[in-house]
Amino acid sequence: MILSPICGLLVGFLVMGLLLVSLQSAHPHTVKVKFGRWQLLSAAWMSFSHGTNDAQKTMGIIALTLFTATTKSTAFEHLPGWLDFLRAPEFRVYVWIKVLCALTMAAGTAAGGYRIIRTMGLKLVKLKPIHGFAAQSTAAGIIQVASHLGVPLSTTQVISCSVMGVGLTKHLNAVEWTTVERMVWAWVMTLPVTGLVGYALMRLAQWLGS
Repeated sequence: MILSPICGLLVGFLVMGLLLVSLQSAHPHTVKVKFGRWQLLSAAWMSFSHGTNDAQKTMGIIALTLFTATTKSTAFEHLPGWLDFLRAPEFRVYVWIKVLCALTMAAGTAAGGYRIIRTMGLKLVKLKPIHGFAAQSTAAGIIQVASHLGVPLSTTQVISCSVMGVGLTKHLNAVEWTTVERMVWAWVMTLPVTGLVGYALMRLAQWLGS
């Protein structure tokens, strides 16, 4: 969680710097048109990478919960027939879990994606197609490596820092540091807040059970 944002920042800066050096003699319009097309590929790669890491966390938790409820408790003993698909006699990620997680991620992105896209592409750094391509490719590559190694990370932090790294190739003030500060505070507060909410819900469940 600490190294991946740093990697996003540094690799994003490096990738964008290499693109600028290699394309310094190219016509701006040509660069815009070509990277406008190539950004579709980098966006697809980023989407795929997002699923290979973020979706695995959710699928793992659901699969473990169902397996435990089936084999280690009596929670599913009186399930009606139409809910038999919830029984998991072996620890396995069933197809319906994969489909459910995919649909949930798609719905979440569709519902709240516009505000995040606006923040990342306009408020954090004003991106052109070449910058978007560099940031997306950087983040997708880092996430893919982490997924291959079985390491969970925050895909949001990786892509955010990749955008920052790309923006720094313009100049230091190209990055809106006020927005960065708000994002960092959100990242810092997420862990203790979710921990406390989880603790409170568990205590509530125990109290209701007793």
